[in-house]
Amino acid sequence: MSRATVATIHLGALRHNLARLQSLAGPAKVMAVVKADAYGHGLERVARALDGAAEAFAVAALGDGLRLRAAGHRQRIVVLSGPDHAGDIAEMQRLRLEATIHHDTQLQWLAEASAARGCLHVWLKIDSGMHRLGFAPGRVAAVHAQLAAIAGIDPEIGLLTHFSESELFDGTQTPAQIARFGEATAHLQGPRSLSNSAAVLGWPAARGDWVRTGGLLYGLSVVGGKSGADLGFRPAMTLATRLIAINRIGKGERVGYNGTWTCPEDMPVGVAAIGYGDGYPRSAAAGTPVLVGDRRVPLIGRVSMDLITLDLREAADAKIGDRVTLWGPDLPVETVAAQSGTISYDLTCGMTRRVLFVEDES
Repeated sequence: MSRATVATIHLGALRHNLARLQSLAGPAKVMAVVKADAYGHGLERVARALDGAAEAFAVAALGDGLRLRAAGHRQRIVVLSGPDHAGDIAEMQRLRLEATIHHDTQLQWLAEASAARGCLHVWLKIDSGMHRLGFAPGRVAAVHAQLAAIAGIDPEIGLLTHFSESELFDGTQTPAQIARFGEATAHLQGPRSLSNSAAVLGWPAARGDWVRTGGLLYGLSVVGGKSGADLGFRPAMTLATRLIAINRIGKGERVGYNGTWTCPEDMPVGVAAIGYGDGYPRSAAAGTPVLVGDRRVPLIGRVSMDLITLDLREAADAKIGDRVTLWGPDLPVETVAAQSGTISYDLTCGMTRRVLFVEDES
């Protein structure tokens, strides 16, 4: 029998979220960002669910583009980090992947590549203030001209940037980045792509021609203090397991590794079959909520590799075999992330291979 830990991926939620993003972003088109194995939801699974509606996919690496083509997807696919070495270009040409170009080394590889292998669509990345990848605004016109002169490059060169804090809707950084991008590209032709998920919500001036949305596609909040549901999106993952033991522990006894939690009275302590070996965060603090059936109870003691312990005083009728939900529609993953000192993306991306993935249409 397989381990009790199951991640259910809600295909209907994915479709709902994409449709909502398309409505919010219009008339801009939506690139569905499926990097990091679709934020832990399964690359091929998510692409298949969105195949009839997604106008383009965005991935982090060539290998993800290869997987999508092997699965039969014919949409535009943008590789957000572009080629990692010279040999990637021929494969991108063969697979009809679109390459983000952000560094002089990549320009050199393009100049040396064979145009006979096919036309390559590229996106010129501008560093408008993130200071991670991209060309400085003052170099954009010259780099654009350099790309346009390379044989085999599609004449429609996309223009792309990335925001560093677009979730701060009253901040000054995003307007500054929008302005820098606008100035750097003012005299250039080509489709624009500026917005991530948060910018779709908070910065209509950054719509451009394409938005690149990841978190909200999976129902994950991009705004502090709010869940995805608060923003009108549906969570696409439910993580659940089973209660495998209930023990009566005496007052003053300590629970778990290093005894970090002490029982304030004689009490029932539940043990659920999940731990950091499954991807549940070891950093989850005592008090992190968990659902036993439909009762919300607190985590107690340290998360171990395979197990967690729960205070069942508010679920006195709990029994072995009861469903334990770690996050999902009735318990936002953002709540667990906040209790663990991280973000929801980190949790969904962290599912390990021993978690059983299943799908439903909800």
